[in-house]
Amino acid sequence: MANELLPPYRDATQPVESRVRDLLSRMTLREKAAQMAQIERCVASPSALSDLPIGSVLSAGGSAPRERASPRDWADMIDRMQHWALASRLGIPILYASDAVHGHNNLYGATIFPHNVALGAIRDGDLARRIGEATALEVRATGIHWTFAPCVAVCRDPRWGRCYESYSEDTDIVRTMTSIVAGLQGSPPRGHPPGHPFLAGRKNVIACAKHFVGDGGTDKGKNEGNTICTFEELEATHMKPYLDCLAQGVSTIMASYSSWNGRPLHSNHYLITEILKGKLGFKGFVMSDWEGIDRLCQPHGSDYRYCISASVNAGIDMIMVPHRYERFLQDLVFLVESGRISMSRIDDAVERILRVKFVVGLFEYPFCDRSLFDVVGCKEHQILAREAVRRSLVLLKNGKDLKKPILPLDKNARRILVAGTHADDIGYQCGGWTITWHGSSGRITIGTTVLEAIREAAGNETEVVYEKCPSEATFSDKEYTYAIVAIGEDAYAEVLGDRTKLGIPFDGATVISLVAGKVPTVVIVISGRPLVFEPELLDKIDALVAAWLPGSEGGGIADVLFGDHDFEGVLPVTWFKSVDQLPMNAGHNAYDPLFPLGYGLKMNLDNRS
Repeated sequence: MANELLPPYRDATQPVESRVRDLLSRMTLREKAAQMAQIERCVASPSALSDLPIGSVLSAGGSAPRERASPRDWADMIDRMQHWALASRLGIPILYASDAVHGHNNLYGATIFPHNVALGAIRDGDLARRIGEATALEVRATGIHWTFAPCVAVCRDPRWGRCYESYSEDTDIVRTMTSIVAGLQGSPPRGHPPGHPFLAGRKNVIACAKHFVGDGGTDKGKNEGNTICTFEELEATHMKPYLDCLAQGVSTIMASYSSWNGRPLHSNHYLITEILKGKLGFKGFVMSDWEGIDRLCQPHGSDYRYCISASVNAGIDMIMVPHRYERFLQDLVFLVESGRISMSRIDDAVERILRVKFVVGLFEYPFCDRSLFDVVGCKEHQILAREAVRRSLVLLKNGKDLKKPILPLDKNARRILVAGTHADDIGYQCGGWTITWHGSSGRITIGTTVLEAIREAAGNETEVVYEKCPSEATFSDKEYTYAIVAIGEDAYAEVLGDRTKLGIPFDGATVISLVAGKVPTVVIVISGRPLVFEPELLDKIDALVAAWLPGSEGGGIADVLFGDHDFEGVLPVTWFKSVDQLPMNAGHNAYDPLFPLGYGLKMNLDNRS
């Protein structure tokens, strides 16, 4: 009886498509246009969310309610915005989104998992799914409904500043790891139509497969560059992971900043509408990247009406504005009224957005589930992250003489030297997309550094000496059983990480050379990609370990160094000798790497006496 008093779109017993059609029929053009806008939290206001109503709000990298904001701070902010949205004429709730790409990385104290390149070294789809489940819980604990993950790019050139966001240079490895979608959203039931959005419940989050398509294949690895290939090559190398995401009910897909054969993806009708929505049957919605449509003209955004018409007509449904939403709405309405964008295209976009909102139960459960606060950074998730760290480590060298390996290390050695810029820096361990957009060094969040893990694992009688920048004086009055040197890259994101040279930063080669010339040395490389190791430097060291960007749980590194677990990881990307060889991938005719794709040694712990 009560349901008879509700408009059909408010009735949860009605089919999703019936609710979508009913709500759409009640909306004005301006309300439809507003649903197509996603704005940054810093410009969200009662008028923006109540009067318009805006479709989505996001927190960009580093955009938080306050410094070191708690889960409650986040929930309070988002629930407040949701109250504004529900006060709009039709009471359409907002979708709140954030880049939770390796855990809930905008949240201080969240569990920070290894970046994707590290997970690609494990090649375990079940682990990816479990990480997705844990991430979903921590994200939903703060009231956020939607994460811009996973990145399913196939990185073909490590000079690309987003290399670490890719699971591998190998398409099949990337496809294996798309199971994180099922972890984030939940697994759809048997018979669920591929391409239709899905969400299992309130403890799951909307996933976003990105960046459609070919972002990992740009010429010379240039971020936002041009991928030059035939459609058949694009389909075989870069598009296949999207098929797996669609099969798991991925709800949203983000367009790439990059171009395909000179045509920007943000205005590519053929790939977005004809292929993704038509041939592949995607029924969720396609969104732009941050000010992605602005890049369709030079200077960026200078012909804004062209940018809007080109992207919306290409098939992009939601535009990440993120600041000048009033101009966006004004121009979008003008373009429809003047006939440059059809009303049917607007209705298709809004149908897709509303479909996702109804599928995820947003109208019934718009507010945060505050019972989840305690799951953030919980012990269970720390254990999972530590497992991911230790399984992702790749052993590249173990002993100058293969018959005399240095690993595993003796926990009860008399004195250990720990050195290097990355030995005691949680920020460098986590890399980009951590607390801020590009990340930073230092104690940026809660976690265990390599040094702390070594100290915890070492025997009670073992002296652990730490020298960030060792010198000759470090060795003048002390003898060391062995040294562990942790070096690597600074934190970066996107174009800030594009490199034409990939030597060891912070004069890391000099530090390694000094220490290895004095004492048996294990080198740990903390980086988002392979770095150049000259032959004479590689000859000096006793062991080399690729630790990637392991995140907050450095204990996983000590677990393996001291032999509590063996190495499992194998290279997800080719480790080149020189940047002059790039791009170089497995299967190329002139394939001559330092270490090939799939390489990884073991310590054979079972053979210890």
